[in-house]
Amino acid sequence: MPQDLSMFSLEGKTALVTGANTGLGQGICTAYAAAGANVIGVARRSCQETAEKISAVGGCFTEIIADLSDMQAIPQIVEEAHRAHDRIDILVNNAGIIKRCDAAKVTAEDWDAVTDLNEKMVFFLSQAFAKNWIQDNKGGKIINIASMLSYQGGIRVPAYTASKSAVMGLTRALANEWAPHRINVNAIAPGYMATNNTRNLRSDASRNDDILSRIPACRWGTPEDIAGAAIFLASDAASYVHGFTLAVDGGWLAR
Repeated sequence: MPQDLSMFSLEGKTALVTGANTGLGQGICTAYAAAGANVIGVARRSCQETAEKISAVGGCFTEIIADLSDMQAIPQIVEEAHRAHDRIDILVNNAGIIKRCDAAKVTAEDWDAVTDLNEKMVFFLSQAFAKNWIQDNKGGKIINIASMLSYQGGIRVPAYTASKSAVMGLTRALANEWAPHRINVNAIAPGYMATNNTRNLRSDASRNDDILSRIPACRWGTPEDIAGAAIFLASDAASYVHGFTLAVDGGWLAR
């Protein structure tokens, strides 16, 4: 029997994605545009390549240049987003950084840089949009980008691990409070993805082989691998999914 797939459509919705200029953020932006959404991309640098990819699928893209390491950027982001579109329906907290260093040598400055962007900005940007959604009582979708290190300890990335563990906990906490307002808060935990953040790992032959040997799918993931999960969680198909972190990891956690 033919199935009605309209519940997966994002037609008429507007999505705001942080870290939109490259990697997973760029892949999510392009997927949303292909699913019918208007897309707003936030990044510190130009999103020209993302804009070109979205244009190629006939989508609508708006760029916001903002420093996501600075909490003072939040009012600017909200104002520019609403100037471009009357309502934002979907927020994807994708932007993040990782700093590799032996735990004994981590500085307070590096710790704050990682946790401010990966954790603090996620909360306060979510809060800014959720306030509007609670007020207009029309609901919304928040999708946080977690990590395999939301589940595991990792090596030489204590601040990143702490921040991504916090993202999973925050996803649950916000879902508990905001689900009654028809706000779905969920997360995606990507596995080992071929992005800028993992370039050094992939260029280290030994580490690369170690990682691949544990991935049942036998390959690094790509931004395109995130597309289905991101569309699902942003769509009406996930209207009763709250506080869940969906691993897209090639089977890493099952090993």
